[in-house]
Amino acid sequence: MQEHFQFDRERFKDVVHYVVHYVGSRLDPGSLGRTKLHRILYFADTLHYLDAGTPLTGADYRRQRFGPAAVHLTWALKTLESEGRLSVAMRNYYGYDRSEYRALTPPHADRLSSEQIQLIEHLVGFVCAHTAAEIGEFCHEDVWSCVAMGERIPYYAAFAMFPAEITDEDLAEAAEEAVRLAS
Repeated sequence: MQEHFQFDRERFKDVVHYVVHYVGSRLDPGSLGRTKLHRILYFADTLHYLDAGTPLTGADYRRQRFGPAAVHLTWALKTLESEGRLSVAMRNYYGYDRSEYRALTPPHADRLSSEQIQLIEHLVGFVCAHTAAEIGEFCHEDVWSCVAMGERIPYYAAFAMFPAEITDEDLAEAAEEAVRLAS
């Protein structure tokens, strides 16, 4: 199944900026690293897709070692830094480099509806309440593993996040549809 959604660069930047600002103003800024930022973006796009039929930003996500990664995140962070909207610093975290983000200006939220902001805030709370490893385990389910390493994760794979229970009624309807299509 082929799918294509238009990537909205400005909305993507606004979502990244909103997440960083929200974490900095409401939570511990140290609770958001690059891995968690990727997860928030991925969940926001896929859950919006499941609810509305289109992703929030249209970004592409690829399977990487630690879970889905937004292809355009590095670009967005550099652009937001050059626009003076946020800063990115690298810190040592138990021997590893860790990205830390700080919003320098309030986010432009005019491209986001109140429902979309509510979704983002809910996801930030969920993701930041867990360790990156816990979130990684959550992401490494059927959706993430449905494609080869480095490959694009299709949005329709998000349907695997919510396994369906097949009832006898569903089977009967499917059998009727099969008979109809065969004739």
